[in-house]
Amino acid sequence: MTDHDPRAVFLAEANELLDRLESALLDLGDKPDDPALIDTAFRALHTIKGSGAMFGFERVAAFTHDFETAFDLVRRGQVPTSADLVNVSLAAKDHIRTLIEDPDATAPVIGEAILGELERLVSRAPAQAESETASRPEPVSDAEVAAAGWRIGIGFAPEVLRNGTNPLALLDELRDLGPCTVVPRLAALPDLAALDPESLTLGWDITLRGAVTREAIEDVFLFVRDAMVLSPTPLDAPAPATEPAPRSAPVPPLVSVPVRAAEPAARETAKPPEPERRSPARGTEPRAASTMRVEAERLDELLDRVGELVIAQARLSQLAGHHADAGLQTIAEEIERLSAQLRDTTMSIRMVPIGALFSRFRRLVHDLSGDLGKPVSFVTAGEETELDKTVIERLADPLVHLIRNAIDHGIEDPARRGAAGKDATGRITLTAEHVGAQVHVTVRDDGAGLDVARIRAKAEERGLVAPGAVLTDQQVYQILFAPGFSTAQKVSALSGRGVGMDVVKKTIEALRGSIDIVTEPGAGTAIVLRLPLTLAIIEGLLIRVGEGRYVVPLAAVEECVELPEDGRGDRGRDFLNIRGDLVPFLRLRRLFDATGAPDQHQKVIVVSVGEARFGLVADQILGNHQTVIKSLSKLHADVTTFSGATILGDGTAALIIDPAMLTAAGQGCGAADGLRAYREVA
Repeated sequence: MTDHDPRAVFLAEANELLDRLESALLDLGDKPDDPALIDTAFRALHTIKGSGAMFGFERVAAFTHDFETAFDLVRRGQVPTSADLVNVSLAAKDHIRTLIEDPDATAPVIGEAILGELERLVSRAPAQAESETASRPEPVSDAEVAAAGWRIGIGFAPEVLRNGTNPLALLDELRDLGPCTVVPRLAALPDLAALDPESLTLGWDITLRGAVTREAIEDVFLFVRDAMVLSPTPLDAPAPATEPAPRSAPVPPLVSVPVRAAEPAARETAKPPEPERRSPARGTEPRAASTMRVEAERLDELLDRVGELVIAQARLSQLAGHHADAGLQTIAEEIERLSAQLRDTTMSIRMVPIGALFSRFRRLVHDLSGDLGKPVSFVTAGEETELDKTVIERLADPLVHLIRNAIDHGIEDPARRGAAGKDATGRITLTAEHVGAQVHVTVRDDGAGLDVARIRAKAEERGLVAPGAVLTDQQVYQILFAPGFSTAQKVSALSGRGVGMDVVKKTIEALRGSIDIVTEPGAGTAIVLRLPLTLAIIEGLLIRVGEGRYVVPLAAVEECVELPEDGRGDRGRDFLNIRGDLVPFLRLRRLFDATGAPDQHQKVIVVSVGEARFGLVADQILGNHQTVIKSLSKLHADVTTFSGATILGDGTAALIIDPAMLTAAGQGCGAADGLRAYREVA
């Protein structure tokens, strides 16, 4: 199925509509009487039904039609929103997704059972509501029924044709309500030379006769209501003294761009257009910016090409530096500037808000809360924080495990919370924030906190810790990430097998991130995931250790100082006094088994990993380097000191140091890995 296949467009839009439907249903669980949420859910259903029928998804259209019919009773206020109705509606939403993605994977009986439960729930409309409705007269309002008919003005946004809307089909639906007289508005039609066949400039004035409700008219345009101005007026109401001049653009252009980029005019879509004070020249109206769908694989390929360009640019700059030709140096500097701009632009294209990921977990919390009998509220913050799309994709599974554990293990049942003086409803908070060149994603609960003694006892029982071994609390917390480790008393559908937290650790480390745990007995636990902004191209500090060259991620570098005389030599002290703070350091020459005599003036690169701060002693700092990250081969899977490699301007390889993993290497865990990996990669 290609990008130009209309069915592919439907599938992409259906996924967005289903996400919107799920979000509205979950919100209805907290605010059951909110008419805006009910309208949002109904509009999503209406659009899925119409589009599904248009693109040949007959089972989707049929099921959604019945779902919509039942939910319409809620929209009309005849059936109250209840927790049971929300749960069944969520199940119906899941069934629609299955019918779209894999229609052969589900039997019709499943859909019939869901619709049967929906019918049972909506048939419970309170008799009291019916008697109250019957006992009082309906208010006479032109918002309900106009006996003579309606005078209707219609104006669409210019881009509705490109979005797949067929205005003529909508006018035909309007004719089904009663006799219509349709007159087009031609004043805004541009000259033939300036005519854009994909931009709609026509509007319509319609006279609809018969006793028709305003609601029936609005239902015709329900799923395009945000892209038009609709102004129905009862025929028996006095006509306006003068008709406003038609506008060239009935509504401000609607584009799929972030809110921060929208023009102020884009917020005027809710009110009818005012008469123009002056008419602009035809064909001179500025075209609105728009978005387009692009396959993720194409973005990945584009980034690969940019990476190769950055490597070629580094080679050009190195060659230019060895020649006295001023023209060549000027060209090299210009190419360097352009490649840096192209790199930044490409990286920004791949950056997406993390809020799209956060919204997935509302359903998870909702379902787990019901399954475990623990009322839990879910709060998010920092949804606008942007991360590389690849990081966000790989972050989904770790967050599922962390949230599941927080509800299952962290949050107490209502009885225990009540005995501890807590609110019966637990709280899960998911936040994201930029911290330097990293993004910190935090999962926090207000449960009982971690029990250090219990974790240690379980670890000793499993043979993971020697009895009597001296461990800090943080070291005990890290045992939670050991493969197969679990503190659950029994195996259940949610936990007990110890196959969750080790997956979290492996995934986060594969993303070149780290995990911190902060807990307080009785108050809860926070797990902080420290993640890089991107996985493809980073700014690095190129250093030399012996004959080898290495890259330190610039995001981890705090400062560079010269190694003092009392720290030189293998027997020198292994810490620095930097403005009153003692900072330990690692001798990279010793760690990497570097050969040759050390430089007389060695340098210390001070880096930070979480709350820790330490130095790396190198022979020479060569300067900044745009680092295109290349993965190490499977033969080097056990080399944890490095997160990857890069190609330098002269075509040789340089290993990228992982500061977090280097601390373990400095304590004697695989000190010879550096030299072996460097020689084999280079």
